[in-house]
Amino acid sequence: MNPLPSSPTAHVSSQAPRFARIAGTGSYLPPRRLSNADMAALLAEKGLETSDEWIVERTGIRARHFVDDGVNSSDLALHASRAALQAAGRTADDVDLIIVATSTPDMVFPSTACILQQKLGVHGCAAFDLQAVCSGFVYALAVADSMIKAGSANCALVVGAEVFSRILDFNDRTTCVLFGDGAGAVVLEASAEPGILATELHADGRHVGILCVPGTVAGGQVLGDPLLKMDGQAVFKLAVGVLDSAARAVLEKAGRSAEDLDWLIPHQANIRIMQGTAKKLRLPLDKLIATVDEHGNTSAASVPLALDVAVKSGRVKRGDTVMLEGVGGGFTWGAVLLDF
Repeated sequence: MNPLPSSPTAHVSSQAPRFARIAGTGSYLPPRRLSNADMAALLAEKGLETSDEWIVERTGIRARHFVDDGVNSSDLALHASRAALQAAGRTADDVDLIIVATSTPDMVFPSTACILQQKLGVHGCAAFDLQAVCSGFVYALAVADSMIKAGSANCALVVGAEVFSRILDFNDRTTCVLFGDGAGAVVLEASAEPGILATELHADGRHVGILCVPGTVAGGQVLGDPLLKMDGQAVFKLAVGVLDSAARAVLEKAGRSAEDLDWLIPHQANIRIMQGTAKKLRLPLDKLIATVDEHGNTSAASVPLALDVAVKSGRVKRGDTVMLEGVGGGFTWGAVLLDF
């Protein structure tokens, strides 16, 4: 795989303005692919009904990928990170910041980022996890952008990695068909020219209950319910509105308009939410990157997964203006506007 066309990231003068620019992307899906027909057969064993038509009509999802036993978020993150580093023409030794966005960490602690650092064979740089559920990658990218601009980092590895299959309730057909496992990563580098133009992050804890895993570990036992719960209608209603407001806010910050966008890459949860967001911005649907059909909702991994697919397919190219958006449990949401 050849590196992406280079951006002016090396030897940024301490006196010159500092920006952060994506130098490489990578992604990984575990080999085990479950089609909607596979999910229907799985649920039928439990006396539950669903179908390919039912799932596609409501979500646009046709398949998802699940990890095998013994495979964790850090394993998926490692594959995606290596691909992103190769695309950027970098090695793990070049990285001075690792942020992993995940809601399904390998352990209570240490962080999945530290475990990933160990698997990459490096040590010493800052490494931490960020938890904002499906908005996690957008949040993590905004944090890395701020640290690079402040001079705290020069080459950041920003990853979204999830194994949601481990927290799904397979007795709830309305949620278990929606989610999948995967990872996506970007290498974000200091640049003399703008890459990330503006970021916008929000949360509203009043809506904690509409999408959550209401369990914890105490005294060696699980307290509460360790499986995902979602009020789909409430999430849908909130998601379209907040994604539109975040998009408009980040465009205003950057002094851009929706007409300047080459691509919109929203959180890959539901095709109707994604199309609704594009329509509110009056964007033609051919500017919408949608990969939800093949990997379902991979939470914090979904945006970098979709970005990498779009880059590898030749759609997103150097110089394109791209908006990334996330929305998820918390309730959290945000947007990042960048010149790729």
